[in-house]
Amino acid sequence: MQNMTERGHLLTEQTNPNSQNLDQMTAVEIVELFNQEDAQAVAAVAAAKADLAKAIDLIAESLRRGGRLFYVGAGTSGRLGVLDAAECPPTFCTPPELVQGIIAGGAGALVRSSEDLEDRAEDGMEAIAHRQITNHDVVVGITAGGTTPYVHGAIHAAQQRGANTIFIACVPIEQVSLSVDVDIRLLVGAEILAGSTRLKAGTATKLALNILSTGTMVKLGKVYGNRMVDVSVTNRKLYDRALRILQDLTQLPRSDAAELLEKSDRQVKLALLMHWSGLDAIAAKQRLAEQGGDLRRALQGIRG
Repeated sequence: MQNMTERGHLLTEQTNPNSQNLDQMTAVEIVELFNQEDAQAVAAVAAAKADLAKAIDLIAESLRRGGRLFYVGAGTSGRLGVLDAAECPPTFCTPPELVQGIIAGGAGALVRSSEDLEDRAEDGMEAIAHRQITNHDVVVGITAGGTTPYVHGAIHAAQQRGANTIFIACVPIEQVSLSVDVDIRLLVGAEILAGSTRLKAGTATKLALNILSTGTMVKLGKVYGNRMVDVSVTNRKLYDRALRILQDLTQLPRSDAAELLEKSDRQVKLALLMHWSGLDAIAAKQRLAEQGGDLRRALQGIRG
């Protein structure tokens, strides 16, 4: 057995005084305690708002220049990154390569524990090289305890290639420091089950990733008001959502909204521009392209 670095000082490894009698609690008491502790995840995200906002602006600018966004992590952190990346195409109609999740152990680690692979910094570096990351891209390293070698290796390799880097951890900077463009710390405190960072740390990380990806897509013009006007209409649920967006924003009856949606090749944003501008699909598509896909800018001079 190789020598292991002592990690007991890390915030994520400490014991929580509120759960010292966890094994003696009733089910109701356990639920109540979780509810109380989970509130700290929301508070931790609020405390990191300035860094989250900085990250959104950095990612959006990089993607405008043709870059890509990569989440890198191991275990729970890696799975959360893959999940957020996977949800971007159906929600915002982005190409799968625009936002990607990289997890130690690859796809198999999504359903089977491969936590031992997080100790290989060289694998993280190789993952960056394999995806040919450049200075246009952004790499977000996610590690609750802040020490995962796989993530550190990936960030180091990304920096060598000139990429922008973001770090998300649930320990204070004084416990684990790293030189990155944006350093996001989600200080949720000790877990109810000591060291189990799939709990509060995982919850806070999920909240942060929701904010990063959604905020970025808002900045890229993939949202109009609070509607996902770039939704990918690929099943009945999403078809219904597309119709309701059109109905709500245009006041058209459902049958007319359905006809408009088909004329736009099931592209909600294009359908709205066609309806409000009177342009045909080809002209409306060109106008959107000229405005970087931003519906509000495309409507300037057409609709008040």
